[in-house]
Amino acid sequence: MQEITVLELKKRMNEDELLHIIDVREPDEYNEYNIGAQLIPLGKIMSMQVDEIEDFKEQELIVHCRSGNRSAQACMFLETMGFTNCKNLVGGMIAWQEMG
Repeated sequence: MQEITVLELKKRMNEDELLHIIDVREPDEYNEYNIGAQLIPLGKIMSMQVDEIEDFKEQELIVHCRSGNRSAQACMFLETMGFTNCKNLVGGMIAWQEMG
């Protein structure tokens, strides 16, 4: 599993790069604060309900959660399902909000 920093991700988003960003937090966390990523809670990934991202198996997937732990689990699980380019956002939304 690869990693991406908040700084790198913010830079790429500011450049309007087409990115596939997955938020693996729960819906209430997502509703509280999000960066516009696609919400697929970790439980859904663990039960292999990933039809909506099946087309991205060969593409870069940036995965984040609150702190980086759940997204690391999600990346490892997605890799076992054949996703070849998962990147975990280091520090998650905590780091994102600290960066302002």
